[in-house]
Amino acid sequence: MTVNEATQTDRLPVQKRPGAGLLNRTQSESEHWTVESVVSAIEPRYEEHGKSPISFFHLLERLKTTPRAGWLRFGIRHPESISDHMYRMSILTMMAPQSISDKLNLDRCTKMALVHDMAESLVGDITPVDPVSKEEKSRREATTMDYIGNNLLGNYNRGLNGQQLRSLWQEYEDSETPESLFVHDIDKVELMLQMVEYERQTKCETDLGQFTHVTLKIQSPEAKKWSDHILWERLELWQSYGKVPTWDKDGVVKPAAKPEPW
Repeated sequence: MTVNEATQTDRLPVQKRPGAGLLNRTQSESEHWTVESVVSAIEPRYEEHGKSPISFFHLLERLKTTPRAGWLRFGIRHPESISDHMYRMSILTMMAPQSISDKLNLDRCTKMALVHDMAESLVGDITPVDPVSKEEKSRREATTMDYIGNNLLGNYNRGLNGQQLRSLWQEYEDSETPESLFVHDIDKVELMLQMVEYERQTKCETDLGQFTHVTLKIQSPEAKKWSDHILWERLELWQSYGKVPTWDKDGVVKPAAKPEPW
């Protein structure tokens, strides 16, 4: 299985609050992490192997209350949650131009955007600077999706809904289909939007330029165009405060001119 790119903090130094997105620091460092070690501490415990999806509905609440860890490391107060991130991603997929919609299944892209970080409901937002290997991160996330599909949704509607969630998550992780590659691009675009919004919120007192490296990984011309526009917005924002922002060192080019309209 191909490991999720975890673009949010890839190659960034540890800052502010190491392990901020992890639900349990001790468990995060243990190679013996299990789904059971997390759900056994949840009260009341989720009902398993039932015919109702209500326990799964309650599990989703954890996505609403778990913050995205990278922003915490840079001192952002009250940052977006995991579900905040996935919701905007899903809307962005719906805004894809005809050049994308003619060749991709956008309904599947939207669903994939809503599911791709679902395992973080129990695993937490583990990033590359946390003491968890990529292989261990993938194992935890896969076992969490198995738990959701089998234990929480396996007896609901003949298990079909759980199977769909598991399939969408796996497709995103494998990063092989055109739809999954586009959703990975959207993941990066959404990150860039949030980056600029936090810089604007702090009146450019916080420089998040190290996140700009993710734009180099965007593959589709359509998503790249969105990204270029966001980078231009960023440059204008910093100029309005009479400041100069930083850019990632590995090839991100400062915009030379405002991108052409779509």
